[in-house]
Parts: sequence; C-alpha cells; structure tokens
Amino acid sequence: MDVEKQKRAAAERALTFVRPGMRLGLGTGSTAGYLVELLGQRVRAGLKITAVPTSEATRAQAERAGIALTTLDETPELDLTIDGADEIAPDLSLIKGGGGALLREKIVASASAEMIVIADESKWVQMLGRFPLPVEIAPFGASVTRRAIENSAAQSSCPGPAPLRMAQNGHAFVTDGGHWLVDAQLQRIADAPTLATRLSAIPGVMEHGLFIGLARLAILAGPGGIRIVERP
Repeated sequence: MDVEKQKRAAAERALTFVRPGMRLGLGTGSTAGYLVELLGQRVRAGLKITAVPTSEATRAQAERAGIALTTLDETPELDLTIDGADEIAPDLSLIKGGGGALLREKIVASASAEMIVIADESKWVQMLGRFPLPVEIAPFGASVTRRAIENSAAQSSCPGPAPLRMAQNGHAFVTDGGHWLVDAQLQRIADAPTLATRLSAIPGVMEHGLFIGLARLAILAGPGGIRIVERP
C-alpha cells in the first residue's frame, strides 16, 4: 500500500467515529483532504453533520463536496476535530503547520471535545523535531521575532535556525490570517512543553505548531494496515 493509499485508509477509518448530528472540525493538508472527500460521499448519501474548516482550501473543498459549513462564532463548541499531522510522538504531541494553517487548526482543535489525528506511519516519531517546526508570526518586526524564536529554541536545548518560509513567487508565504511563517529547524525537541511555553511568550508569535494535549487518538496507516494509538 503506497503512502497515498495509506492516507486514504486512515481517513476512512476516522469516519467510523463520525455520528449523525455531529459538529466537526475539518483539518487541512493532504490526509485531511481524503477525509473531506470521503465525508462528502457520506453526506451525499444522507449523513447530516455540520463542519468548521480550518483553512480556505478546506472550505473550498468541503463546499464542492456538499458539506454543510458553519463557523466557530455560530458553533463555538465542536464534538470532534479530525486532522493530519507532520509528526506524531508516542504521547500524541504533534508538530503541525506544514500546510500553513496551524493557527486556525489549533483554534478549532481547542474548541473540540475530542481530536483525532490521521496519518501514514511515516509521521510516527520517537521524538519531535526532525520536521521543521512552523511558527506563525506577525510581519511587523519579523527579524526580531525570528531571533527571539531562535533564542528560545537554544534555551530549550534544541538550537537551530528559523528561516522565513517563502512562497513560489519569491515573497514570504502568507497564511489565511495574513501572517508569515518561519520553519524552525531544530532536529530534536526533547522538552516540547517548555519550548511551547517559551514560544507563546514571544511578542510577534501568533501561534506555533506544537500541539500538546489536544489529540486523544491517532489513526496510523502503514503497509501492514491500521494502527490506533490512544493518548496515555
């Protein structure tokens, strides 16, 4: 089973947790894209749910699929968010934001009673950090904020550069919220909670891609099938 089939299989398994009438958070990224596709099929077959998308890309796909959408202002409490991840550690702490939607993803996950993360087995790691950690920042004073991020990482025993993410047009990548992203290349984050606290305290940091204590369950698809891991 190739990686794309694994992603689709994880998304399909996640749908077994969806019940009629649920208020869902819909993630962003390639694996979440399979979820939206498959959920749309269920909706067209008669499943009644409402959903909050975590990005404009997910919103557009969900609309095409015929999924009824709402907002957190209209529906501030969600039953379940299903989203992908760039890395998943054994305690189900995550790195997210490779798709550039980490701020909205974290807001939606935090508004949900439960979060399920779906991924192929390659996203499972013993320690977070090999995937660059996305940090969403205000454009104003970006160089100052970047230096503060690098200093916080060094103080957390995971030093590394935090370059600005660039778009294909050669300009800074701009998130749906109008912010910029840096991708901190830290390699090994031994103490993710401490780093998360330090990053959150930096003026100019809008949000970071460490998702700690949010995912209850991970659905991992690999060559041997599906593996489900619950948070300890």
